Amino acid sequence: MTLRKFNSFYKTVGGGEGEKCHYPTRLDTYGCGCQHDCSYCYAKSLLFFRKQWHVDEPSVADIDDIRKVLKKVPEGTILRLGGMTDCFQPIEKEVRNTYQTIQELNKCNIGYLIVTKGALVADDEYIKIMDKRLAHIQITVTTLDDEFYKLRKFEKASLPSERIKAILKLQDAGFDVQIRLSPLIEEFMNFDKLNSLGIQKGIVEFLRINPWISKWMKIDESKYTHREGGYKHLTLQEKIRILERIKIPEISVCEDVRKHYDWWRDNYNPNKDDCCNLRMDI
Repeated sequence: MTLRKFNSFYKTVGGGEGEKCHYPTRLDTYGCGCQHDCSYCYAKSLLFFRKQWHVDEPSVADIDDIRKVLKKVPEGTILRLGGMTDCFQPIEKEVRNTYQTIQELNKCNIGYLIVTKGALVADDEYIKIMDKRLAHIQITVTTLDDEFYKLRKFEKASLPSERIKAILKLQDAGFDVQIRLSPLIEEFMNFDKLNSLGIQKGIVEFLRINPWISKWMKIDESKYTHREGGYKHLTLQEKIRILERIKIPEISVCEDVRKHYDWWRDNYNPNKDDCCNLRMDI
C-alpha cells in the first residue's frame, strides 16, 4: 500500500455544526478516503465528486505533525477522533497511527472521543493504553443482522455482532462507551434484540439524504419530507416515534436540523449542554 500524507488532519468545525456540537475539534489519523466506504457517509458525499475519496489508499497523518499540534492543545480539551474518516479502519492494523495518537493524547492529558465502526478498538492492546479518565468511545451500529449486513453491502466495516461484542467488552471494563445508532434507519434495526443486549448507554443520529447518498443507499425516502441544509430529513414527529422503540437506559440524540436539535436538548437529552452525553465523573 502506498501511504500518502494527510495534511488536513486537525480542524475545528464552524457554522451550524460547530454551534451545535460540544466537541467541534476533530483529529483524523487517516483522511481523503475510508476503507469502510459507508454509503450514507456525508464525508464521502462531499469528497467523492472531487475525486478526493480513495477507498483503498486513505492518506495518513504524520505522527510527528500530530505531536506538534497536541503540544498547543490545552489540557482538558476533548478531541474527536474519527470525524471525516474512521480512526479504526483496517489500515490501522498496519500503520497504528491511532494507537500512537492515543499514547500522545494520554501524555498531554487531552481527552478523546473515539467514533468508530471498527471492533479493533476493543482489542486488548488498545484497552491497555486507553485512559479511562480521557477516553470516550462510540461504536456505530446500523443493523444487528450479520446476514442482512452482508447482503446490503452499505458498509465494509466489522460485522455488527463483532461491534456489539466490542461495546459489551468495553462496558464491562468500565469505559465510557456507547452504541451509536448512526444512522438509525427503522427498517434496518431489530429493536427487540437491541433492547435485550444489556447495553447501558447510546446515542442516536438519524439519516440525512443528499443526491449522492440517495443514489448509494437506495432506500424508501417517502418519509424524509423535511428539507434543510441541502439534505432531506425525517420529521421531528417521526423521529420521536422511532425513539420510543428504544429502551436502552440512557439515550441521547445527535441532531443536524436546528429546530429538532433544540427540541431534543430541551425535552429529551439527559445532558442539555452535551448531546454526546460523555461521562466526566471518573
